[in-house]
Amino acid sequence: MLLSILVPVYNERTVVLASLAKVLEAPLPEGLQREIILVDDCSTDGTGEILDKFVAEHPDIRLYRKPKNEGKGAAIRTALGMATGDFVLVQDADLEYDPSEYPALVKPLLEGRADAVFGSRYMAGEQRRVLRFWHSMINHTITLICNMFSDLHCTDIETCYKVFRTDLLKSIPIRSDRFGFEPEITMKTSKRKLRVYEVPISYHGRTFEEGKKIGWKDGVKALGVILYFWLVDDLYAENYGRQHLNTLTGTPQYIAWATALLRPHLGDRIVELDAGIGDFTGRLMGRKLSYYACESEAVYLHALRNRFLKTPSVQVFDLRIEEPAAYGQLPAGFDTALVLNSLERVADPAAVLRRLVDKMAPGGRLVALVPHGPGLYGSLDKELGHLRRFSRADITKLFEEVGLEVVSLETYNRVATLPWWINSRLLGSRRISRITLKLFDKTVWVWRLLDRLIPLPGLSLIAVGKKR
Repeated sequence: MLLSILVPVYNERTVVLASLAKVLEAPLPEGLQREIILVDDCSTDGTGEILDKFVAEHPDIRLYRKPKNEGKGAAIRTALGMATGDFVLVQDADLEYDPSEYPALVKPLLEGRADAVFGSRYMAGEQRRVLRFWHSMINHTITLICNMFSDLHCTDIETCYKVFRTDLLKSIPIRSDRFGFEPEITMKTSKRKLRVYEVPISYHGRTFEEGKKIGWKDGVKALGVILYFWLVDDLYAENYGRQHLNTLTGTPQYIAWATALLRPHLGDRIVELDAGIGDFTGRLMGRKLSYYACESEAVYLHALRNRFLKTPSVQVFDLRIEEPAAYGQLPAGFDTALVLNSLERVADPAAVLRRLVDKMAPGGRLVALVPHGPGLYGSLDKELGHLRRFSRADITKLFEEVGLEVVSLETYNRVATLPWWINSRLLGSRRISRITLKLFDKTVWVWRLLDRLIPLPGLSLIAVGKKR
């Protein structure tokens, strides 16, 4: 296995060589190799020349020099794009943190118990330099406020030592260019429901006279970052996975509305295709005898397994819905199949449904949630990966083709139909702003009450079919 060590560097000519020597010499658990990626954030004190000489002596180390200074977060973002390891660790290019503690940091990851590990300066480490009281108080205050908004119980969110599974960290967009990286990644780690561990580390802090760069202004900015990413659900990189799922992560009240409409049609043995991160699964599993959640995207699959690790009634399957052979792993005789926000994305919806119906018990039900209204199809659908929208006649024909008798067809979310048509057909918009989604979600309770009174077709359709 491989550990990618990301080292952002800026104006550290007096300590950078000693720091990198420690990184090279640091012990690693057996079977774990290292790759070192240096990002010079446009240093102006001669650090760049020192790094050039160092890399010439160690050609296996990669160095990227930024054309302008942007900050620690931007440097980490650059280095992460170059990382190829199974895990990534952030290492400052000073001597405040001790690389000899790498084994303790990666241990929870190697054992499969964690997705992220934070090294805490305030747990019982081997040693810690005593520095200014108010600087420590600012750190404690930022950690406290971040814990309140993230609902995590960390002791040190501003720590440099953060280690992640690479696939997970690469799927999280990093927006902060400076020291806002620390609270941003903590907030997003919480919202993504990653398993976080803390381990005690030693800390040999510096004074400002010795070269420390983070100051009280960065502390104030950190509070703004915490508030911003509490309000905004910017959790997945734009080029990662299914965009409709990334959109739904910011609309828990809307999901609750859809769940309330789906629940009456469910039996006791359920198969759900494209379960994503389990937002519907967690609400629908209830006291079901067995719930089979199927997913194929690596990050979503990992999230599902984490979320339902100790839920005996839920089993997670790695299943790509357009691969016929994948359905062989499903148990026969389940009484409910859930296909939520999937049929619009596949080339042959009938083939997908037919595979499910073949494994379903006689009289079993198939419940599909699809976008309604072919006339609404436009730029937003294309951006979300939709190949089509369905009419009632379309879904009825599809169900009958695969041996299902239509039990009910119900449209909902009428308030969103006109805005969707305007944005998707008239304006050619490619996305819905996160603020708009947040406002919509906070007012869903009103639209649920008024939905049947709005004289428009619903934006979404729930179709229920019974196996003949």
